[in-house]
Amino acid sequence: MNHQTTEVFFKGLDHVFHASKVLLEFELFGFPVSIRWYGAIIAFGFTLAVLFGGRIAYKWKMNLDKMIDVLIWGTVAGILGARLYYVAFHAEEFHSVADVFKIWEGGLAIYGGLIGGMLAGIVVCRVRKLNILNLMDIAGMSFLLGQGIGRWGNYANQEAFGINTELPWGMMSRETTAYLLSQQQMLAEKGMTVNPYAYVHPTFLYESIWCLLGFGLLYLILRKYRKFSGQLILCYGIWYGIGRTVFEGLRTDSLYLWNTNIRVSQALSALLVLTCAAILIWRLLAVKRNPKPIEGVDFFVEEPKKKKDTKPETAQEAQTEIAQDAPTEEMNAAQNEEEKE
Repeated sequence: MNHQTTEVFFKGLDHVFHASKVLLEFELFGFPVSIRWYGAIIAFGFTLAVLFGGRIAYKWKMNLDKMIDVLIWGTVAGILGARLYYVAFHAEEFHSVADVFKIWEGGLAIYGGLIGGMLAGIVVCRVRKLNILNLMDIAGMSFLLGQGIGRWGNYANQEAFGINTELPWGMMSRETTAYLLSQQQMLAEKGMTVNPYAYVHPTFLYESIWCLLGFGLLYLILRKYRKFSGQLILCYGIWYGIGRTVFEGLRTDSLYLWNTNIRVSQALSALLVLTCAAILIWRLLAVKRNPKPIEGVDFFVEEPKKKKDTKPETAQEAQTEIAQDAPTEEMNAAQNEEEKE
């Protein structure tokens, strides 16, 4: 069997699955080219997220030219942020500068990508005069869609799994066993005892389902319950933060705060939940006391108003204008009669 493919077993299923790291291999101008499932799945999730975000931006009459600028710079900064965040806490894994750039082999931290992408987006919005909070709301929904799909790249690489479990959906493969064998000492130092030959939590699956459910929830809020710009990105922070706090506690490949037992993503997720929840409650109470239309959704600042002296385009519009003017003409006639008397 190809060394890039591994058999995957699930405790409650009498079926053997095969996870392949490589989607396609070929030569281009004499050079070998390898397209991996990890990168392809991430790209697919990213594409769907962009298409969805573009659709909402169109409905909100956001300037698509400006949105493209945000997308380009946000993507570049997101990839750099995701890689640098991972490298910062896993520096011992990289033996040369060239290894740092091999992102197709895994090693992208979602929080680093979010931080990098959002910072770049804010800067571009400032420069291009784009509504930052509306953009962040679109990003929150798009993030959940992209993350829900992108997590399956971890399945292809057989990574981002958790500690042992007896649940029916427990997963086991040659890759999980090899990783746990190599990390037993480190895990023991962190207070975790694992059996490399037993089933493990497929935490990538948990997070994928959680993100897709969150996408549906935020879309429902968008359609029926959105009260102010920035509400959806706050809901994203709460929803994703809760899930990540729980799932990160099960994982065996967490990034730790240097020589401590503090999981970086778990601590950051808990802080994110508390911060976003506090701001969301404060803003909802403020809107309840003083309701306001949402700029860029309920009204558009740059949209020119129709002039009153414009000619009606249809007969129905002409009749409407006559009906609206009729009371005024009757009042003027009555006033003239009174003056004559």
